[in-house]
Amino acid sequence: MAKLFSFGFWNALAGIILRNRAIIFITIIGITVFMGFQWKNMRFSHSEANMLPDDHEVNIEYQKFLEKFGEEGNLIVMAVKDSSLFTPTKLKAWNDFNNSFKEYEEIDLVISIADLKKLTKKDNPARFELIPFIKDSSYTEKQVISYKDELFNKLPFYEGLVYSKKSQTVQSALYLKKDIVNTKIRKKFIIDVLQPAVEAFEKEYDMDIKISGMPYIRTMNSQNIMDEISVFILAALLVTSLIFFFFFRSLRATLISMTAVIIGVMWAFGLLGILEYEITVLTAIIPPLVIVIGIPNCIFLINKYQQEIKKHGNKAKSLQRVITKVGNATLMTNVTTASGFATFALTESKLLKEFGIVASINIIALFILCLLVITIIYSYMPQPKERHLKHLGKGWIEKLMDWMENMVKTRRVTIYFSSVIILIVSIIGIYTIKVSGSLLEDMPKSAGFYKDIEFFEDEFDGIMPLEILVDTKRKQGVLKLSTLKRMEQLQELLEETPQLSKPISIVSLVKYSKQAFYNGNPKYYQIPTSQERNFILPYAKSFESKSGVMKSYVDSTGQYARITTFMKDVGTEEMDRIEATLAPKLEKIFPKDRYNVSFTGKALIFQKGTKYLVWNLTFSLTLAVVLIALFMAWMFRSWKMIVISLIPNLLPLLMTAGLMGYLGVPIKPSTILVFSIAFGISVDDTIHFLAKYRQELKSNHWRIKKSVLASLRETGVSMFYTSTVLFFGFSVFMISSFGGTKALGGLVSTTLLFAMLANLLLLPSLLLSLERSIANKKTLKEPTFKIIPPNDNEEEAEETLQEEE
Repeated sequence: MAKLFSFGFWNALAGIILRNRAIIFITIIGITVFMGFQWKNMRFSHSEANMLPDDHEVNIEYQKFLEKFGEEGNLIVMAVKDSSLFTPTKLKAWNDFNNSFKEYEEIDLVISIADLKKLTKKDNPARFELIPFIKDSSYTEKQVISYKDELFNKLPFYEGLVYSKKSQTVQSALYLKKDIVNTKIRKKFIIDVLQPAVEAFEKEYDMDIKISGMPYIRTMNSQNIMDEISVFILAALLVTSLIFFFFFRSLRATLISMTAVIIGVMWAFGLLGILEYEITVLTAIIPPLVIVIGIPNCIFLINKYQQEIKKHGNKAKSLQRVITKVGNATLMTNVTTASGFATFALTESKLLKEFGIVASINIIALFILCLLVITIIYSYMPQPKERHLKHLGKGWIEKLMDWMENMVKTRRVTIYFSSVIILIVSIIGIYTIKVSGSLLEDMPKSAGFYKDIEFFEDEFDGIMPLEILVDTKRKQGVLKLSTLKRMEQLQELLEETPQLSKPISIVSLVKYSKQAFYNGNPKYYQIPTSQERNFILPYAKSFESKSGVMKSYVDSTGQYARITTFMKDVGTEEMDRIEATLAPKLEKIFPKDRYNVSFTGKALIFQKGTKYLVWNLTFSLTLAVVLIALFMAWMFRSWKMIVISLIPNLLPLLMTAGLMGYLGVPIKPSTILVFSIAFGISVDDTIHFLAKYRQELKSNHWRIKKSVLASLRETGVSMFYTSTVLFFGFSVFMISSFGGTKALGGLVSTTLLFAMLANLLLLPSLLLSLERSIANKKTLKEPTFKIIPPNDNEEEAEETLQEEE
């Protein structure tokens, strides 16, 4: 492994690249074309990511529920809050509009006012029958008034399902076929059929239709992700190229850099296609991430090339030195960055694994691309002219370097004092951070579908399904009167919980049966007594056998029942409080020796998945710190150097965490991801600085102060350039409509800005203060890798290039 970092290896590599530049370039083009053909295998996610592993107890419970009752996230709801709905023309139009969806094969069931059935008692023989709520197709003023009165005052069974009594909002339910819920057919139906139909109806009848339900939310959310990918890529290219041009004032250098990163983006999409990973909120940021991380590679390589040209004016020698001197350090920085992302692949979350694998592979591939593309293209181009090198002596950059050098030489106490104050303030802020597991929090607040979500939360107390599975431990146990009464107690308990909607279960149907037995009188909408049950039973049995209506609420054995409620968009901490409040009451209602009761559903899985993901991300960050510390130990063979190298990189993470606490930004998957990404990138500057520092130590015969200041002078400009590009590059993500992506961009940018200051001020200050104990010949004896001396074998590459020309 040590040979990989030796002078001989990089010198030989430089010769191979320059001798075979044409073949290598054609190979890159061939790989790029191949990657382009893999784009056809890219798939966009059609369901929300399950962040829990398959063998997690919450997932096992959910699978048990699905086996008994099937997919629960197949409901799309449409609602109208308009007093003019109950007029003959508009009510007929609304009912016809809902009925029109029955023609589509994607729809399994439609429930609207036109489809409502009233449960009616019939004698001879004793039976219940379902009678249409709307008896004929004619709509008179008198009939419509009658329908409205009966719906809101005499049919409590449909409250929360078809209407909201508090505001007289009416909603319809479209049940998609369960086998298409997680496929692209769902998306095609919603985008091409549902949305155009709704827009046409709104325009014709001047009514505002609100749409929600998990299939609709997932579709619109994934559509937003697709729309933003191209925006991010273009914005990242524009911002980074403008900043690059501002620093280098060279169109040639800018175009060469853009060529390298654009090929990197094509490879990133191709890799997603080869691995057949779905494009999720996380994997969608990889292509723009490639651009933002790739440009700093280009800056270090091109800056070194131009410095060498300015020094001796020999193109071949300059290209050889770019590979042998900067290639080494740049490889190490890319390895550490890739290691930070690779730690995600070691977690048990599929979402993080896929992100970690693709990101880490692309970062290493990007280093290879930048090294090859930049050196090969420059080898074919004329030598840079004097005007291309003017940026190397800019006055404002010199002033910035002078200020930093002065701070490090004369104001180290100020730097340390400021660092300690920032650390204390940050730790105080960290204690105020909260954990959030909201499914909707990161969704675009300005999007129409999000405003519809808020409407349904106000009118129907939630849109995210929360299921409760009741196991009676015996066949037909659900229909026991004692079980039904216990379930009713539980439903009353749920109704008292403000974050949950009115529950629906077999209890509602049994209560409706009693109401029907008493000729539809709504005051009898209640659980029958044991005596009444004997009278109602013959009616209920005939109803059950004919309609099979109970299959949605009770499994075929009668042992399991489901209670469905809908949850508001509450965070993880709020959900934990709800569970903690309900748990003891639940155990009292359903004794554990006779019943098993469990919560499940997509909403709960997301809540639990968030906590699990936060733990995994914490683990991956810890692992990244350990891996990079080991890498530093392997490089420098000194534990003190490990501490010194980690301090300037951990302090910015603590500062950002404290800032999150003060600004009220919660810990969630999107924000905790910041720390692993920022740490993996910020440590690059440390490696560049320390690698140059080692070189200067040997050149300056172990004179510490001179070596530190020389390292600051030479690497400071590149570190400032790359950090500026990274800051503005990650700021691009702040244009996202997704809260998580926006937070990711803002927090990573902030962290990298802090990290730049720490690496340019705190790191050299620490080296100077601890110089005698960390930088002596004994410590640095037999280094693991070698920094190439200035004048070794410079002619080989020059001769190779001249032979080719």
